[in-house]
Amino acid sequence: MSAAPARPYGSPGLLRDGWGDGWGKAEIVFWLAVLASPWLFSQYLVLGSQILIVGLLAVSLDLILGYAGIVSLGHAAYFGVGAYTAGLLATHGWGEPISGLGIAGVVAAALGFPISFLVVRGGDLSRLMVTLGIGAMLYEAANKAARITGGVDGLAGVEMWKLLGLFRFDIEGRVAFGYCLVVTFLLFVVLRRMMRSPFGLSLQGIRENARRMPALGASVRARQVAIFTVSAGIAGVAGALLTQTTQFVGLDTLGFSRSAELLIILVLGGTGRLYGALVGAVVYMVAQDFLAGLNPVYWQFWIGLLLIVVVLAGRGGILGVAERLRLRFGWKSR
Repeated sequence: MSAAPARPYGSPGLLRDGWGDGWGKAEIVFWLAVLASPWLFSQYLVLGSQILIVGLLAVSLDLILGYAGIVSLGHAAYFGVGAYTAGLLATHGWGEPISGLGIAGVVAAALGFPISFLVVRGGDLSRLMVTLGIGAMLYEAANKAARITGGVDGLAGVEMWKLLGLFRFDIEGRVAFGYCLVVTFLLFVVLRRMMRSPFGLSLQGIRENARRMPALGASVRARQVAIFTVSAGIAGVAGALLTQTTQFVGLDTLGFSRSAELLIILVLGGTGRLYGALVGAVVYMVAQDFLAGLNPVYWQFWIGLLLIVVVLAGRGGILGVAERLRLRFGWKSR
C-alpha cells in the first residue's frame, strides 16, 4: 500500500494542515467566539480591539516569517508608518476612517517595496540587521521631526469622523471593536485564500529550499518582494486601525519592542499557520493584561516563563501542541 502524499506545511484550518476551500469546524468556532465576545466580555472591548489590531499585525509578520522564511526585527516600522499616516491625515482635516485605512496601507506598502530589495538579497543575519536598521532609522526620524510627528509627546489632535457617516467612536469601544473585527476578518479571508493558492505554496517551497524553486519556474526574488510588500501594507493597515480607534499616535508604534513582541506572539501561537498569529495575540495580550494587573513591575517574568514552557512543549507553538494532541487522540478537526 502506497503512503499518502504529504500535506503542505501551513494550516488553512485552525488545527490541521490541508488543502481545499472549506472552513473547518475549529475555524468557525473560533470566529463565532470572537463575534460573541462583545456580549460575553462587554467590559473588555477596548482590550478586544487591541488584540485584533495586534493579531492583524502578527499575521502580517507571519506572511514573511512563517511562509516565506524572511526574518525581520523591524516589522513595526510599517505599523508605525501606517499609524502616523492615518494620524496626519486626521490632524490635517481628513478623518474619514475607511479611506484613511486604505491610504495608510498603500503608503506602508510603498515603503516596503523598495526596502524589500535590500532585505531579500542576503541571508538571515543580514536580513535581521537590515530590518533592525530600517526600524531604528525610522524611529529616530520620527523623533527628530517633532513638528510633524509630535516627537516623544506623540501626535495629538487626531479626530476621526463617524464610521460610514453613522457611527461615532464611543468611549466604551463598541464601534472600535466592530470596526477592527470587520477589517481583520476581511483581510484574513483574503490572506487565507492567498496562502492556499499556488503563490502561497511557492512561498513555502522557497522557505524550505530556495535553490530548487527556479527549476520549477518560480522566481524566488519576485515572490519574496511581492509578499514583503503585501506584509508591509497589512502592517500599515493595522497601524492605522490603532490610530483611528485610540485617536493618538506615539513613537512606540515604531519601536523595537513592538517588533520583538510580534516574534513572541508568533512563537506562542505557531508560525506558518495564520491562525497562530491570532491565537498568540489573544494569549499574549490577555496574559499581559492579567499579569500586569497582579504585578505591574514583574509581569514580564511570567510572560518569559510562559514562552519557555510553550517552546519546551514542542515546535509549532500552541497550535502545534494542539495538532499533536489531535493526532494522538484521533480528534477530528472538521
